[in-house]
Amino acid sequence: MRKYPLTTIGLLVATFFSPSDTTRAGDEPLSKPRIIVFGAHPDDCELDAGGTAALWAKAGCKVKFVSVTNGDIGHHKIAGAPLALRRTAEVKKCAEILGIETEVLDIHDGELLPTLENRRIITRKIREWKADLVISHRPVDYHPDHRYTGILVQDAAFMVIVPSFCPDVPALRKNPVFMYGEDDFKKPNPFRPDVVVPIDSVFDQKVACVDALESQFYEWNPWLFGYLNEVPAGRDERLAWTRERAEKRYASIADKHRTKLIDCAGETRGKSTRFAEAFELCEYGSQPNSAELKRLFPFVFE
Repeated sequence: MRKYPLTTIGLLVATFFSPSDTTRAGDEPLSKPRIIVFGAHPDDCELDAGGTAALWAKAGCKVKFVSVTNGDIGHHKIAGAPLALRRTAEVKKCAEILGIETEVLDIHDGELLPTLENRRIITRKIREWKADLVISHRPVDYHPDHRYTGILVQDAAFMVIVPSFCPDVPALRKNPVFMYGEDDFKKPNPFRPDVVVPIDSVFDQKVACVDALESQFYEWNPWLFGYLNEVPAGRDERLAWTRERAEKRYASIADKHRTKLIDCAGETRGKSTRFAEAFELCEYGSQPNSAELKRLFPFVFE
């Protein structure tokens, strides 16, 4: 068994016997929740949580999106620094649309690994934001960058409260709630939402974000999946085309999780909601009761 000096044991005990839910880092009284979302590439946060981020911003919450890689290979014609700069500009435009902050880390697209150094980076970002809620991919995904982003965030779910890990940034005194964004993968276990968020009232902002991600949704994805010839040439026509595609995607989330949507938002709003985003609790980090979930998603629960 590994032996720890008494000073380390004291730090560990202090971490586990942290203040009650009425305090956060530095014994500050609770205020409006602070949310940080990690996506593997500059577009993942916007797709998974853009509508909910707009609702948080309208509610006065502080929200930050972090792209863990710079997206520098996500195109069929351009790559490297020019593409990374273009994609960073696109998500900055999205942040303006949503009323949030954004950051793109300088890690090459397609090369993310769950290293100790990357665990430190994620841990520091969560601490610096003083996050109450952390959202990322599930570590079950088609793309290695998505999987490893999920693993890195999970690995930070305990380290954020350990003072001797990354001691250059003060540890959080209360572990955040950790959640996953919605996906369709079934093995080894399917996504099961704990919160389904109606986003009808901010759907225009959601569509505007997808429209702002031009390199991905008017160029790269259409080329990659063989429908580049379907992309309209005119500006207005492209926006209408994007809206139609977004409506199908986020209506399918609302319909698929309708029972949980009604459970969260109440029968009237749950049945009438057209578009939704969904999130599943991670077993790591704080496990919120119903009151804490209502605090984190004040625009969802009745």
